[in-house]
Amino acid sequence: MAARFTRKQGFLAAFLAYGMWGVLPVYWRLLSGVNSLQILAHRIIWAAVFCVALLLSTKEMKSLKEALSTRKNVLLVIGAALIVTVNWGLYIYAVTSNHVLESALGYYINPLLSVVLGALFFHEEIDGWTRLALGIATAGIVAAAVLYGKVPWISLLLALTFALYGAAKKELNLPPITSLALETFTVTPLMLIFLLVVHARGAGAFGNEGLGVSVLLIMAGVVTAIPLLLFGVAATSISLQTLGFIQYFSPTIQLFLGLFLFGEKPSRAIVVAFVVVLTAVGIYVASRMRKASAAKG
Repeated sequence: MAARFTRKQGFLAAFLAYGMWGVLPVYWRLLSGVNSLQILAHRIIWAAVFCVALLLSTKEMKSLKEALSTRKNVLLVIGAALIVTVNWGLYIYAVTSNHVLESALGYYINPLLSVVLGALFFHEEIDGWTRLALGIATAGIVAAAVLYGKVPWISLLLALTFALYGAAKKELNLPPITSLALETFTVTPLMLIFLLVVHARGAGAFGNEGLGVSVLLIMAGVVTAIPLLLFGVAATSISLQTLGFIQYFSPTIQLFLGLFLFGEKPSRAIVVAFVVVLTAVGIYVASRMRKASAAKG
């Protein structure tokens, strides 16, 4: 199924998506008293409900069947659903347990991984400057691991899962609403079973922690779906390298939130990782700008 959006629309959608993701930690902090897995379950379920409403309003329900017409698409949808579920859950945990800086680091690393996946799966060229940036970023992660005494798993897993998710979305090349609906529908049954068990034990937050919490849990589906729909537009209409470049908008916002709003104190390992990874980012961004300028000239 061909992409339906222009490159200009893809650029705009990418900036909007990453801007929303940048400020999303503020929303999840409002739910910091709720178990991360419960937040994740509600996020998926209500996103699925939101998708149903969109599909019905646009009369696109039939697109679901068409999208699953091949075995390849079925496998890609299942894979994308599982990958993004892990990413969402880990991100919620990071934000609600005072690891916003580590999540920001992960999303600084992610675009560089997207470059690698773009080369591996979509034959996108990696030039010498990009290889240098990747090498420096890798060195930064190794240095951070040494200083930590352990691998910074939160950062690396967030980076890897979202890079893989972006690659899967690009390969699927489905309309954004269709793609997101299928992904959320895939894991919604498991989330419903989980919440039923939790509520049967009397530990469910929804309906028991006040109206405000319940409304926030419902709206989690909306704040999840909108940027993902925008991301779906971007992923199918611009290259992974370009998408990776724009993504720096999100972790930069997260970095400032972690430092100045949430008052997180960065460890020496995080400082080293940020300095080295940001150096790599600077090289990568400068090389992209130089290449774009040369193309115009």
